[in-house]
Amino acid sequence: MNILFIINDAPYGTEKAYNALRMAMTLQKEHADVTVQIFLMADAVTCALPGQNTPQGYYNVERMLKAVIHRGGQVKACGTCCDARGLKAVPLIEGVEISTMSELCQWTVAADKVMTF
Repeated sequence: MNILFIINDAPYGTEKAYNALRMAMTLQKEHADVTVQIFLMADAVTCALPGQNTPQGYYNVERMLKAVIHRGGQVKACGTCCDARGLKAVPLIEGVEISTMSELCQWTVAADKVMTF
């Protein structure tokens, strides 16, 4: 099964990105046959910035994204959204790729389930 997560909110402030990543990580851990794809849009593209330094005991979206990637998940960030936020030339977390709306459409058509956060 192929599950696509579309995340729209910033990494901190609400817990939408956190909850999406918790679910993605749990799926990867408990269901080896599930393929996880994550597409970051709008303010969620900032989830892909490296060097996040959160307080001790607080969740860290960078570490969570790296865990998803380490288990074979694919993570892409909307290029238009990155450009609008001045991030097009900024390095992202290793394994996160800049992408397009066309690719999001391809992932959506190929997905068995689409989750939006």
